[in-house]
This record gives sequence, structure tokens and C-alpha cells, in this order.
Amino acid sequence: MNGYEFSFSGQRLSALASGALFWPDQRLLCVSDLHLGKSERTARRGGPALPPYENRDTLNRLADDLDHTKAHTVICLGDSFDDLGAAESLTEAERLQVSTLQAGRRWIWIEGNHDPGPVELGGTHLAAWTCDALTFRHIALPQARSEISGHYHPKATLRTSGRSITRPAFLVDRSRVILPAYGTYTGGLRSSDQVLKGVMGPGAMAILTGRHPCCIPMPR
Repeated sequence: MNGYEFSFSGQRLSALASGALFWPDQRLLCVSDLHLGKSERTARRGGPALPPYENRDTLNRLADDLDHTKAHTVICLGDSFDDLGAAESLTEAERLQVSTLQAGRRWIWIEGNHDPGPVELGGTHLAAWTCDALTFRHIALPQARSEISGHYHPKATLRTSGRSITRPAFLVDRSRVILPAYGTYTGGLRSSDQVLKGVMGPGAMAILTGRHPCCIPMPR
């Protein structure tokens, strides 16, 4: 399994190449910002037509991560659906795939700013959830400690050998981890953006996703 291992709040975590976070001691897989149904929502609101395959692609990648990690618990860190209409637009095949992924596992949907609240899918819906030392929520709180969140869709740029590589990235400092967006149709906010510069503390690191995850000082 391709990932970058790091220590956070006394826990050993792994930032996977896909953008998922794995906590081996808890057999827990965490993903953020799936934004399922984004192509449907974009078309419904008069935007450009997007190829309607992102749900299948996102769920297939999640299935692969679950197969490799054998996770017993899954945390979806909010904005799992693009809005209520997007959640309701899931096909029967997509609903069945979600149910198949949930089978035999504890599944927690954390509420996000896009999320419609409880939908007709299995699992538990919470505003935040704490396990041992770590608290999971959608949007980082300024004074939080040992916090894992999403929302910002961070990405970072690595400059090497005269070229630049920009990828979705995990941002990590002493108090928090911010996950990249996991969904297929999700943009990103550069780590140098003023918002993320304000959220992340001095000495923050960026772990770039991709075939070979790598850790660099967070570009500011």
C-alpha cells in the first residue's frame, strides 16, 4: 500500500497516495469531500455538462483503498454529497455500491457545509467524532488540538529540477491535519492562499498525493 507514514498527536498515521488517511492501530480509513453528484448538480444549475462518471470513479477508488487497508471504520469528513439533490440523484447501482462498501464496517458521515444532513443511506451522521486522541470534523477550528478535517481541498506545488508539480496535498502541523478532497470532480486551494496560511501554524508540512507521496515544507 503506497503511503507516507507520519506521527500526529502520538498516533501513527499514513497519508495514502489516493488522498485517504489511514490509522492502522484503529483500522480506520478517513476520506474528505467526496462531492458525489457534482456533475448532476452542475447540469441542474445550468453549468457546463460534465461527463457523469465521477460517482463511479470516486466509489471505485474508495473500494480499492478499503480492499488494501481492510479498514473496519470509515469516516467521511463532510461534503460527501454536492447538495441534497445530488444525494437524491444517486442511481440504484451507486446506492448498492455504497451499501456494499458499508457492509461489515462502522461508517460515519460527518456533516459538511454542502451536506444535506441524513440521507437514505446506512451509517451514522454526526457533526464531529472523537476517537482516542483525535477529533474528526469538516472545518478546522482555530483553537482545536489533535484535529483532522477537510473542507479546503488543499493542494501544494513541488519545484524540482526546473519544473513544478502541483498535486492535492495533506497539510499537517502540530495541532491539525487537513485532508485533500477525495472526489473526482473537486478543485483545490493552494497552500499559499491566505486562508490556509492563516489556518496552518509555523512549521506546517505538505504531503503531496500521487504515485509516490512526498513530504515538503508547506509552500507559503
